[in-house]
Amino acid sequence: MPVVVLSFEERCDVLPIFIAFEEAMSIARGLDAEDLGRPLTHDLLLDVMEELGGRVDNVVVSDVDEGTYLADLVIATPRGEATLDARPSDSLALVARTNVPLAVAPHVYEYGRRDPEEFEDLDDIREVTHT
Repeated sequence: MPVVVLSFEERCDVLPIFIAFEEAMSIARGLDAEDLGRPLTHDLLLDVMEELGGRVDNVVVSDVDEGTYLADLVIATPRGEATLDARPSDSLALVARTNVPLAVAPHVYEYGRRDPEEFEDLDDIREVTHT
């Protein structure tokens, strides 16, 4: 199962978020700014937001419920700010495309933090998907 390992400069530990392969591929494509000619779901979502005058402002991994992480997708719209409940994997795919700030609530970080050495031998999804 793919994992996104979040690390922060001020911390010596990391926060792993396990995600589905499809979302991992979307995140990798977003990080690489890969253009496939036709929009994928996350690209389409950003296009729709832009067409309606909105944009992603930031993402917060805001809570954990029975081991499942929850995220808030904060959207700036012509009517003001809107916060949408979102899966962290979808939110990370949007962060990869927009470079908006990503935050993790302190209690979520404390719940899931791990030693980075546990993840040293992982393959980079970009390397796996381009072979």
